[in-house]
Amino acid sequence: MRLIVISNPAEVCDEALIMNDLFAAGLSCLHVRKPDWCEQQLRVMLKQIRPEYYRSISLHQHHHLAEMYGIRQLHYTEAARAQVRPADLVRLQEKGFVLSTSLHELSRLEELGLFDYFFFGPVFNSLSKPGYHSRLTPEFSLAGSPRADNIVALGGVEAARADSLKAMGFKAAAVLGAIWQKPEKAVATFLELQNLFLDNTDKDD
Repeated sequence: MRLIVISNPAEVCDEALIMNDLFAAGLSCLHVRKPDWCEQQLRVMLKQIRPEYYRSISLHQHHHLAEMYGIRQLHYTEAARAQVRPADLVRLQEKGFVLSTSLHELSRLEELGLFDYFFFGPVFNSLSKPGYHSRLTPEFSLAGSPRADNIVALGGVEAARADSLKAMGFKAAAVLGAIWQKPEKAVATFLELQNLFLDNTDKDD
């Protein structure tokens, strides 16, 4: 199972250093989500991240910075998606960008064919957003869903949920609260999750 880390929306002490350590530990994709940050704040943080990791970063805001830093992945919130023209998305993909977006209803997948993968949730009750509860039933399954391999579980992802995610048919998951609630343990938590999720995947092979 592929594991994606999403940044804490708020500032975290030594955040860029922790991100570098996560990449060094094997993280393949980091979504930088800072909805309240200005462009300058984001620039300062990006400059602290080692350049060799830029291609593993997806930007949620200030997309125009991507080419400046060699970032090739862009994420669109539902609000941002409503503002972008399909022709602009096509041009970005022609330039080699990987595009993702968020959705809460799988029935909308077919109309979002220009995106490469999707954050879907909350799959479980969120660890980072109190009151952000899952609406899925315990019997939920991705079986039969179009583009199931491109759907990323979001919301409440932690070590104890690995078996449940596997049973639901997810091939990827995004984690936020489990990593950033204790930043000093971010790398150890990531490694625990990565090993557990990989072990679960390997048992199927």
